Amino acid sequence: MSEQRVHAESDPGRGALELRADCANCFGLCCVALAFTASADFAMDKDAGQPCPNLQADFRCGIHQRLRPQGFQGCTVYDCFGAGQQISQVTYAGQDWRQAPGTAQQMFALLPVVRQLHELLWYLTEALELEPARALHGDLRDALTRIERLVQGSPDELLALDVAAHRSDVSVLLLRTSELVRAGVTKKRKKDRRGADLIGAGLKGADLHGANLRGAYLIGADLRGADLRVADLIGADFRDADLSGADLTGSFFLTQSQLNAAKGDAGTRLPPALTRPSHW
Repeated sequence: MSEQRVHAESDPGRGALELRADCANCFGLCCVALAFTASADFAMDKDAGQPCPNLQADFRCGIHQRLRPQGFQGCTVYDCFGAGQQISQVTYAGQDWRQAPGTAQQMFALLPVVRQLHELLWYLTEALELEPARALHGDLRDALTRIERLVQGSPDELLALDVAAHRSDVSVLLLRTSELVRAGVTKKRKKDRRGADLIGAGLKGADLHGANLRGAYLIGADLRGADLRVADLIGADFRDADLSGADLTGSFFLTQSQLNAAKGDAGTRLPPALTRPSHW
């Protein structure tokens, strides 16, 4: 669906690279701030605020190249959308929590807040590249500018935000964007599976062209060879779903973390902004 995408009429203010995790410029925030429980995703329990034992003195992961075989699949799926380096290098101007331990708890508390704001920026930036949504580009740009200003706030300002309210406002715009983009797909083929329970579903070769799969539960679903072109995939749960040979070209609001949680192969066709996970 390359014809569906255009460059925004003006610079949206934040390039996609700034909305991708740059661990080299982060103080290992996700490795400390987040809690995890021993499971198929993590090899051990860890409390929030406790540094992962694999975190090194330079804030790098000591087993980064071996996370999956070492039992830390969950780490390969998590995506901060660039919030880590934003907090580390902008909000705290490069002062890390080890050198200034008094900032640690506040810095860790900021991670989920800024991550959510950056995720909204990711979706808004993508929406501005969708030609069928051109009528909404003005509203989308205004929303993007507003969220960008919030991201630049002080730690106290960020922690005081009602993030849920901002997500709700942006969600309305993204839903309208989705309707415009998928309007070109005939009604007969356009399926509404929003929030559907499709856990373990047998959808091999399914025609999901133009489907609304917002928030759908596709955990462990068989989507081999499925047609997911022009599908709205925002928030769809693809954990362990098999996307081998599936066509996701032109699908939108899909993130790298969703792909990282799924299975696929060399035949899986992806949107150009995303990369094929190394474990496929």
